Amino acid sequence: MRQFLGKTLKNDVMNAFGVTVLPAGTVLQAEHLLVLENHKIDNVSVFLEIAEMKEKKESTTPHAVVKGVVANAKKLYHSFHETGVVPVNELQDEVIPAVQDIANHPNIFVLFEAVKAQDDYTYQHNIGVGVLSTLIGKWLNLSEESLKALTFAATLHDIGKLRIPQEILDKPGKLTEEEFEIVKKHAIYGYEILKNTQGVSYRTALVALQHHEREDGGGYPLGLGSDKIDLFSKIVAIADIFHAMSSKRPYHDALPFYEVVRQMKEGYFGKLDPTIVSVFLDNILTKMVGQKVILTDDRVGEIVYINPHEEEAPLIKVDDEFIDLSCVRTLRIKQIIGL
Repeated sequence: MRQFLGKTLKNDVMNAFGVTVLPAGTVLQAEHLLVLENHKIDNVSVFLEIAEMKEKKESTTPHAVVKGVVANAKKLYHSFHETGVVPVNELQDEVIPAVQDIANHPNIFVLFEAVKAQDDYTYQHNIGVGVLSTLIGKWLNLSEESLKALTFAATLHDIGKLRIPQEILDKPGKLTEEEFEIVKKHAIYGYEILKNTQGVSYRTALVALQHHEREDGGGYPLGLGSDKIDLFSKIVAIADIFHAMSSKRPYHDALPFYEVVRQMKEGYFGKLDPTIVSVFLDNILTKMVGQKVILTDDRVGEIVYINPHEEEAPLIKVDDEFIDLSCVRTLRIKQIIGL
């Protein structure tokens, strides 16, 4: 095993129960080899990154790729503003393949950090939701054709906001009731734009219309119940909420990781499709072992064990101290840094 010291994992290493014990990107140290031995994993070589592939240019990091595709999408959205015509071919040729490429990054926590909106929220949000929806679609085992259709619909889900006054979208404080009613119209505007666009499927228009509908009928604009909401719309709703809560927006900062997970779990009951939320959270939480985290007291640690009864409160190693977050209730995970 010692011959693997200093080598980098190309893919997540999972144990016999499907739980990630070491994430992609880990540079193997002695303690990591001990973890592999304890889980009886000896075929380490299949997980290793080929040395010559390790040298990556700065321009190919997830953050840089996301920045580039956001800039491209922004340019295309501006062309729609000027002409009133959705640049379907350019989006399909330039933006959608890039969004799907980003979603293939082996470390989802690096990915989450890359797609978080920091400024220019509207455009970053479109790409972030496109990437997250693609991830969920992959975890739901959608066909390649369906996955491409989902990516396209998710990336265009908020196109109706181009008809909302920018000063309302960028308002730093809480919206008035009247302003919120104006913002809510983006779902109908998006539907109208897309259903009248040649080369865009009706299902894509439905996602623009339905992504704020909720399972219990409490959403907008039509108050539809679960059986009336398209699968793609349900997926995009979850990606939309996760990205919005994880990002800095004009009127609030990004929520800490533990709070995002807590609120997503609450979404099981009535608001969001429980099966899709379960798949989404399970795929996140089982991959947390080995990730670097920032705690709510700003200390940096590493996740070493997932509590199966309370996944968002794992065992953390901080220097030489082990902290069980299921017992120490004053601490939580503020941010997963991603390796």
